[in-house]
Amino acid sequence: MLNKKRILVTGATGFVGNYVINELLKNNQYEIIATSRDSIKASQQKWFGKVQYLSYDINENRSDIFNYFQKPDILVHLAWEGLFNYNDVIHIEHNLMNHYFFLKNLITCGLNDINCVGTCFEYGIINGCLSEEMKTNPSNSYAIAKDCLRKFLEDLYKKLDFKYKWIRLFYMYGEGQSRKSLLSQVDKAISNGDKIFNMSKGEQLRDYLEIKTVAEYIVKISLQENVKGIINCASGIPISIRALVENYLKNKNCIIELNLGYYDYPDYEPMAFWADTSKLNKILKDSSD
Repeated sequence: MLNKKRILVTGATGFVGNYVINELLKNNQYEIIATSRDSIKASQQKWFGKVQYLSYDINENRSDIFNYFQKPDILVHLAWEGLFNYNDVIHIEHNLMNHYFFLKNLITCGLNDINCVGTCFEYGIINGCLSEEMKTNPSNSYAIAKDCLRKFLEDLYKKLDFKYKWIRLFYMYGEGQSRKSLLSQVDKAISNGDKIFNMSKGEQLRDYLEIKTVAEYIVKISLQENVKGIINCASGIPISIRALVENYLKNKNCIIELNLGYYDYPDYEPMAFWADTSKLNKILKDSSD
């Protein structure tokens, strides 16, 4: 019997990581190695005991990372700190180089299939349908750091032999998301029995995808080898924030008055953008054939 390929998943206890682990467990062809900083939080996850868990802090300076993780064949890199504040300089001054040296260490020691998540914010303040061929122009610290990390990997790719996919995430929703996210705030209002929900005018168009589907797409992108480089991971269908909230309340059978215009629009986002999903659709089609 052939040995199973090992898949290393960083950020395993995060919002996306938790769903990716559960999605990977549907396929018994792979051995899953999960890692995060918080072993206590990991032990509370449903997948704990079904995977091999190894606690690790990417801020550590180790020379034997590849061996520590038992020489994985594939990396799904989801870890990132400080996601609650996109404008925090921690992304540039701290995360960028720590994550680059983590990835470089693994690559130079033998890992040759790298899958990293990026962000739609890398495109910058630009409206319309966003394709992977567009030049990036990030306007917040988080996006600048992610964009630089991708460019560092591309430069490393010119010198070393490895495969990489840069999975650009758009907007997500689902159980376990940040309490600061829009729909989490709606859930809080429902739980509190609020009659009014304060929000922006809601005219901005966004690309939303349910987290279970996001995890499914991340896994399909990571396990295939035909489509490489930057890949948008999204629905490809724009929806207004107002319609998103109204539909969500309708599905919950809740009636709450929307106080539109209470908040200003964020200054780090364009008014209307969504993903060109041509590359993703090819992957999905190939995986279903």
